[in-house]
Amino acid sequence: MSIEEHKKTRMKNIKVMVVTISDTRTFETDKSGRIMCELLSKNFFEITRYQIIKDELVDIKSTLNSGIEDLNADVILTNGGTGISNRDVTYDVVDELIDKPIHGFGELFRMLSYEEIGSASMLSRALAGTAKGTVIFSTPGSTGAVKLAMEKLILPELVHIVNELKKDN
Repeated sequence: MSIEEHKKTRMKNIKVMVVTISDTRTFETDKSGRIMCELLSKNFFEITRYQIIKDELVDIKSTLNSGIEDLNADVILTNGGTGISNRDVTYDVVDELIDKPIHGFGELFRMLSYEEIGSASMLSRALAGTAKGTVIFSTPGSTGAVKLAMEKLILPELVHIVNELKKDN
């Protein structure tokens, strides 16, 4: 089956968990989480959970493990905590949980980001992969980065990726 045929075969009811990782954001101030949710809804994905957690290793690990084990989450989208400061630990947790990395996501994200913000894009540790059959995308927390990742990379391939994960079940 060609890629075009895969993309035409739309799986119904793809369930997505959205997690904002930030020490300062609230539901009122979380523009990036709202953008993720709005774009998912516009593209007919079901948001089963949306939460904001602190940039703490234990909290991130617990939340993501909960999503991986949840039958109501085919996909986990995170934003925030992907930089290089000491507080940015999202990458480290996600990288540890992933059993099959999708290296191209981070590579393409940084390439596209470079076109918008220049050499600062190398500081991003955006990544994606699968963990026990759940796909995880981890993006930076800025609204520009979230829009870029969602519109150019995640939304165009999300159905295809989930179909690939579910086809042998």
